[in-house]
Amino acid sequence: MRDIVSKHRILRLASFAVAGGTGFIVDASVLTLLMKFTPMGPFSARVFAIAAAMFTTWMINRNITFGKSGRHVVKEGARYGFVALMGAGLNYAIYSGLLLAAPGLFPPLAALVIAVAVVTVFSYLGYSRFVFNRA
Repeated sequence: MRDIVSKHRILRLASFAVAGGTGFIVDASVLTLLMKFTPMGPFSARVFAIAAAMFTTWMINRNITFGKSGRHVVKEGARYGFVALMGAGLNYAIYSGLLLAAPGLFPPLAALVIAVAVVTVFSYLGYSRFVFNRA
C-alpha cells in the first residue's frame, strides 16, 4: 500500500512540475509575441502573459495533476487565481528581499532559484489543500 501512495505522490509532483514548466513556456511565449507583434511594452504585455500562464497551469492542474475540486468552475478558478497571485507576490518579495538584504551575496539567478523553490512548495500546498481539495 505504501508503494502505491508513494508512486501516486511522485506522479502528482511530476505532473505539477510539468504544469509549472508549461506555464513558464506559455508566459515567456505570450510575452515575447505581444512585445514583438503589438505596441505593448514589457509591463502591459506581462499582465496578459501571466494571465495566459495561470489559465494554462490551472487547466493542467485541474485536469491532470489534482483533478476537479467539485466546486463550481468559477469558484475553483477564483481560488486558483488567489493562490497563484499570492505565490507571484511571495516570489517577487523573496527575490527582491534576497537581492536587497545581501547585495553581492546572491546573484539574481540564485535569488530566483531560491524564490521559485520556496514558492513551488507554497503553491503546491495551496493548490492541493485550498483549491483542489474535495468540496
